[in-house]
Amino acid sequence: MEIFGIDIDVVHIVRVLLKLVLLIVIYMIARPVGRKVIERTIVKVTKDQKTSPARVKTLDKLLVNIYSYVLLFLFGLMFFSAIGIEIGPLIVGAGVLGLAVAFGAQGLVSDIVTGFFILVERQLEIDDYVTTAGYDGVVEEVGLRTTKIRSFDGTLNFVPNRFIEGVANHSRGNMRALVDIGLSYDDNINEAIEILNEVCARFETDERFKEAPQAIGVQAFDTQEIVLRVIGQTENGLQWECERDLRQEMKEAFDQAQIALPSSRDLVVTQK
Repeated sequence: MEIFGIDIDVVHIVRVLLKLVLLIVIYMIARPVGRKVIERTIVKVTKDQKTSPARVKTLDKLLVNIYSYVLLFLFGLMFFSAIGIEIGPLIVGAGVLGLAVAFGAQGLVSDIVTGFFILVERQLEIDDYVTTAGYDGVVEEVGLRTTKIRSFDGTLNFVPNRFIEGVANHSRGNMRALVDIGLSYDDNINEAIEILNEVCARFETDERFKEAPQAIGVQAFDTQEIVLRVIGQTENGLQWECERDLRQEMKEAFDQAQIALPSSRDLVVTQK
C-alpha cells in the first residue's frame, strides 16, 4: 500500500501492533502474578524459621522491588525487538554507557551497597520505629536505593541508604516508660514517694507492663522544684500510652493528698 508516495507494509504494521499488544498483556499479567508468587514463596520459606513478620514484609518489599526492575528491563528489550530494533548493539551501548555513568554514580552504588548491609545486618525492618539520618519515625519500606521513613506527623521521608548510619532502633525488645514529676521544696519528699509507690502498685497487674513501674526516688534538683522519677518496662510501642496513664494517676493522687505541683512545670518527661 502506498500513502503520500510512501510504501507501507500494512501486514508488517499489524504484526508489530499485535506483538506490542501481546507484550503489554503479558507484562500486565506477569507483574501481579510475580508479586503473588514472591509473597507466597517468602511466607513458605520463612514459615519454619520463625521469622518475624517485620522481616517477612521487608524481604517481600525488597524482592518485589527487584522483580519490578528486572521485569521492566526485559519489557524494554522485548519492546525494541518487537519494533525491529536490534537488541545486541543496544546492550553493548548500554554497557559502555553504564560504565561511563558508573564513574559519576558513586552515590548510587553506595546506596545499593549500604542497603545490602542494612538488610543483612537487620539494622532496621518494616514497621520498626527508628531514629537515623536526622529522621524519627516508622520504617515503611527498605529498597535497593532508598528507605522510606514515616514521621509521626505523617511526613514520608525518602532517605538515600548511604545516609543511614548510627541507627537507633526503638523496636527491638521491651521499652521503658519513664516519667519525671516536679515537687515543691516545701512538700514532704517521703510522703510524695509513698504516694507514687501507691500509684505504681495500681499498674502491677497491667498486662502492658513487663516489669511493674516503681518510684526510684529523687532524680534531680532544680531551681524551683525537686524532680522525682518513676520507671517501668513495657511492651514495645506501648511506652507512650503507659506514660500518659501514669501521669494522670500521679496528678490525681497528688491532688487528693493536697500536694500542689510547681506552677512552672507540672510534669516533666525526660527524652529517652
